[in-house]
Amino acid sequence: MLAALAHSEFDALVRLQAPEAGVEQLSRVHPQGYVEAILALQPEPGDRLQLDADTVVSHGSARAARLAAGGAVLAVDEVMRGNVKNAFVAVRPPGHHAEPSRPMGFCLFNTAAVAAAHARAAWGLGRVAVVDFDVHHGNGTQAMFAPEAGLFYASSHQHPCYPGTGLPGDRGVADNIFNVALAPGTGGAEFSAGWREVLLPALDAFAPELLIISAGFDAHRLDPLADLRLEDADFADITRALTGLAARHCGGRVVSVLEGGYDLGSLASASAAHIRALMDAG
Repeated sequence: MLAALAHSEFDALVRLQAPEAGVEQLSRVHPQGYVEAILALQPEPGDRLQLDADTVVSHGSARAARLAAGGAVLAVDEVMRGNVKNAFVAVRPPGHHAEPSRPMGFCLFNTAAVAAAHARAAWGLGRVAVVDFDVHHGNGTQAMFAPEAGLFYASSHQHPCYPGTGLPGDRGVADNIFNVALAPGTGGAEFSAGWREVLLPALDAFAPELLIISAGFDAHRLDPLADLRLEDADFADITRALTGLAARHCGGRVVSVLEGGYDLGSLASASAAHIRALMDAG
């Protein structure tokens, strides 16, 4: 992905190094004991520690997760200060499966949720939305947002698929959770319809003061971990729709955080299409 962004068409991007998130920032969405336990996971170089069937940590994993969350926090600050119109946070590991006290699905800290909590705590925002087009449902983000009326979560995802959550009937404490479940084999037309008919109207009604995108590119037709059939153009189209909505409600303030995407070629091309649309909006 970074090699794709080295092309001259991306020369105008402002590139900043992610700092490490502080324990206080992480502890807004995870109990402090959980945060400290994850940060203490330091296998010897070359060793691996299996946390669950999908989640493995190496010597550098805890720091990488701390940098991912810190990058999202920095992006929120840069957007809120007006230094940039929007931001893309190119980090791994992903975060949207991490529940308050449980790592899951490659995720240790919930990066998008940390960013949303920071926006509320540091910038006094009352309404922050996370929208998620990763092929897998962000069970961790939904679990954190469902009890909070000032937080909104909307997701399109393959179902049935890992982790098996994200049903259309899930609504949250204040009608602040919305899910569109897509059958295996679904392509761009049905994906677009789900956003246009369900998720975007709900987001429009919520009227966020900041929009955070959990940008997973594993719904691409070439990705090996699931069975949706999106093309690069579908990711560009949904990005344009989201930035248009953000322009109406929050001055175009968008922070996009990388989640999944496991075919390296389509990860590069789809993320580049997404970033082009962000640049056009900015």
